[in-house]
Amino acid sequence: MADEHSHAPSINQAEILAINEAFRAKNQRTAKLLRQMEHEHSKGEHKNSENKDDNDEHTSETKHTIPKTTKTTTKRTNPFTKEVMNFEMPKNFTLPSTLKPYQGIGYPNVHVTKFHAMMFMNKESDPILCRTFPTFLDGAALIWFSNLPKGSISNFDELADQFVNHFAASKIYVHNFDYLSTIKQGPNESLKDYMTRFTEATNEIPNLNPEVHLHALKSGLRPGKFQESIVVAKPKTLAEFREKATNQIKIKEFRALRRAEKPTTNREEERRNRHPTGRTEQRSFRLTPKFDSYTPLNTKREDIIKDILHSKIIKPPNRAGTYQDQRHVERSKYCAFHQKYGHTTNDCVIAKDVLEKLAR
Repeated sequence: MADEHSHAPSINQAEILAINEAFRAKNQRTAKLLRQMEHEHSKGEHKNSENKDDNDEHTSETKHTIPKTTKTTTKRTNPFTKEVMNFEMPKNFTLPSTLKPYQGIGYPNVHVTKFHAMMFMNKESDPILCRTFPTFLDGAALIWFSNLPKGSISNFDELADQFVNHFAASKIYVHNFDYLSTIKQGPNESLKDYMTRFTEATNEIPNLNPEVHLHALKSGLRPGKFQESIVVAKPKTLAEFREKATNQIKIKEFRALRRAEKPTTNREEERRNRHPTGRTEQRSFRLTPKFDSYTPLNTKREDIIKDILHSKIIKPPNRAGTYQDQRHVERSKYCAFHQKYGHTTNDCVIAKDVLEKLAR
């Protein structure tokens, strides 16, 4: 995420590669110019010899040869001392496979810390760390390592210090604390999602002041009951704020579960009670199940229904036992969920669907 308000200076990887390419081209031009100057100097000497002795003109032209172009190659030096290079690597040594090579952009000290942590499983000797570290360099960082003076590094601390100091200007601050003031809870964004998004942003800001963190977190809350409760409670630490936010999230999730548990047929039952037809309706409860499969139960459905009604986890249907004429139903069958006669709890599709929702 880009900071819309403030950016610290940073070096683009493409810019670094462009600079390196410019230096390389400049070196090539300089070498070419030197060769041309040497060639011109040789031609001048040859012309002077012709003026001194015209009789040797043919011999001079025959024996004179143009200097051969010397092929220039980049000589890469080894910055490690003999003690480091003569160290015998362990036979069971393995390189970390998840560390991404550093290319000259980003926090150099973070790269060193990750490298050191991943090498913890191996023997942490200076020769091993020194000889392994270049494996996780690439681009501008690898060029920097190749140009270190020969035999100048005798231990890993020296290498790490030079590495961090050289690439100190390459740090990228994705955000600073001013960015937090732009994070606001959306109109339809849950408190849980807001807290998660805010936390992800703070993880990218180094050395964030806890008071600034807390102030921005409270300021970004959407107007509502929770924001009002925070104003009254006035939490002084992030831990206090998170505790109240966690409790609020739990309440919201519990209420959502209760709404999901409420049978959808309750509305239809209420409508029929408000608008009676004037005649006795003896409807059979042969409703269509809502699920293709149901969780096996190790206890009778009727016992489970009684327990959850007693513990008030769910509520019975509105006007249970009163919305149907009970004079002409079979008294041998009773539904503990609807609290009326006419069908059993085990045969009740609605009760079965409610239990499946709870199980899922």
